[in-house]
Formats: sequence, structure tokens, C-alpha cells
Amino acid sequence: MDKALHSDTASGARPSRPQALITWLMGVAVLVFAMVVVGGITRLTESGLSITEWKPITGTLPPLNEASWLSEFEKYKQIPEYTEINGPAGMTLAEFKFIYFWEWVHRLLGRVIGLAFALPLAWFWIKQAIPSGYKLRLLALLALGGLQGTIGWWMVSSGLSARTDVSHYRLAVHLLTALTILGGLVWTALDLHALTKNSSAKPARITGFTGSILAILFIQLLFGAWVAGLNAGYVANTWPLMNDRFYPDGVDTAKGAFYALVNDPYLTHFVHRWWAWVAVIALILMARRVKKAGVRGASAAIHSAFGIQILLGIATVMTGVNIVLAVSHQAVGALLVAATVWGAHVLGRDTA
Repeated sequence: MDKALHSDTASGARPSRPQALITWLMGVAVLVFAMVVVGGITRLTESGLSITEWKPITGTLPPLNEASWLSEFEKYKQIPEYTEINGPAGMTLAEFKFIYFWEWVHRLLGRVIGLAFALPLAWFWIKQAIPSGYKLRLLALLALGGLQGTIGWWMVSSGLSARTDVSHYRLAVHLLTALTILGGLVWTALDLHALTKNSSAKPARITGFTGSILAILFIQLLFGAWVAGLNAGYVANTWPLMNDRFYPDGVDTAKGAFYALVNDPYLTHFVHRWWAWVAVIALILMARRVKKAGVRGASAAIHSAFGIQILLGIATVMTGVNIVLAVSHQAVGALLVAATVWGAHVLGRDTA
């Protein structure tokens, strides 16, 4: 551990550099949260395919004159989303500019996050302000962030030639990677927070119990991503029944039950709707243990997040996927991940 940290500990003061690292990591986590929200808006406004090229450097600037806008519009006119859907609907240049804006903001925010992580990391590294054992973890988060950019283009490219939308599989990988990064940032910040109180504190670990809770939540998030990618939220606007039936009509099992499970909009919607209650029970059990461990804030955060999330999910369905509610549903989903990671950290810290 660096000299400044030892000095602060020896004098009885809390180490200052871990606090700076915590502030930085939580700031990046806020940016990742914003990225998830903007990603939801981009998906719901059907904006994701508006930029048909991946230009990490030159793509930072949007079209700056009418000729450039027309050039981008012509590129968009070559893909199936335009030729089969928006072209026949009479899309105007102004409408194209609207969807282009959201995809551009989404990509720009990704670049901002990359810089907001990489530059301070380099500074802390040079200043030897990173506690022992954390360099590799921070490099892994940096690498995961870089991979996320590649995954984003991999997702977009799936909708540029043979289909009018992106692969729901690739969309799920993109969203879940973002949420994994968010969880990693929060977990690392919490580990560093422990160092501000005890310079010899060990990192928390994932226990068998918390691992099972995270796995249950992962399944719910996975099906949520598939519901989004398949536009499955539109197949039923009633709750708790789906079009007056518990198990919906319309499930196509012609290619097998497993194929339907991961591809059929009715079935993915059904699983997402009811697995949510499995997740709720698991999260209640976690929150009770967290409260028993003496961290009421984390327990309250878990309860609040899943409670609001359930209400938003029901409201999203019953309003026919109102965009404000649907984006809020995705946003609170990200907050639920952060709250669950907090709870898992509390329980893992107690056993570390």
C-alpha cells in the first residue's frame, strides 16, 4: 500500500486517497447509469441503427452541415430498417435527425465514460495512489469497458444487412455487460470504502447465498433484455393475465420448447413477468439478512428498488409500453443491480 496511506493510518486519520478513488469510481458509475438510461431511450425510439458506421474517433462529431446530414441519411437508406419500414412510412430528414441524435448521444456518452475512467486511472497509477491488490481489478474494468464498445458495434451490425432490428441475443449481451460494469464499479468502491475505516480490510467476496441471489437477478435481467429486443412488451397490455389467460395464446413451439423460450415474444414476456416474483422473494431474503447485519440503508435500497421496479413493470405493460415508463423501468433496473451489489457486499464483507 502506498506511503501516504500508511502515514494517514499511523497518524489516526482516515486515508484520503482511497476516498478520492471512491469518488471517482462512483462518478463513473453514475455515468454508466446514465448510459443505460440513454440506451433505453435509443432502443425505444428505434434509433440504434441510424448511424451505420463505427468511427471511434471521427464519429465524435455529428454532421455539421446539410450536405453531411444528407450523406448520413443516404447511408441509412441502404439498410433494411429504412427500405422495409421507415422508407415506406415516408420518413423525412427531420425524423432521421431525431433518431440519429439519440444514437449519437449514446455513442458519445460511451466515449466520455472511457475517458472518465482511463485518464484518472492513469493519474492515480502514476501517483501510486492505488492500494495494493486493486490495480488488476481496475485494469479489468477498463478492459471490460473497452469490450463494451466493441459489443455495441457487434450488436448494431446485426441489424444492418439481413434484418430490420438488432439481434436480441446481442442486445442482451450489451445490456448485461453494462450492468456488470456498473456492479463492478460499485463493488470496488465499497471495498475501498472499507479501507478508509481499516487499512487492513480485505475485499468482500461473493458467498454461496449472494451468488444465488445474483444468479436469480441475472436471469430476470436476461429475459428483460430479450423482451426488449423482441418487442415482447407489446404482445399483452393486461396484468396479471396475458390477454385474459395466465399462460398466453400464441406461443410457437414448432421449433422446440427451448427455441421458444429464448425466441418467442409471448413466452419470454411470460417468463419475465413471473420470474420477477422469484427474484422478489430472493431479494427479500437478502434484504432481511442485510438488515440483520446492521446495514439498514442497503436493506431499504433493495426493498425500494424492487418495489418500484415491479410497479413500473406492471405500468409499462398496461400502458402499451409508454416510453417514459419503459425507460424508467430500465433505469430502476440498473439501480436494483447497484442495490443488490451493495447488499451482497455487506454479506460478503462480514464473512471475509
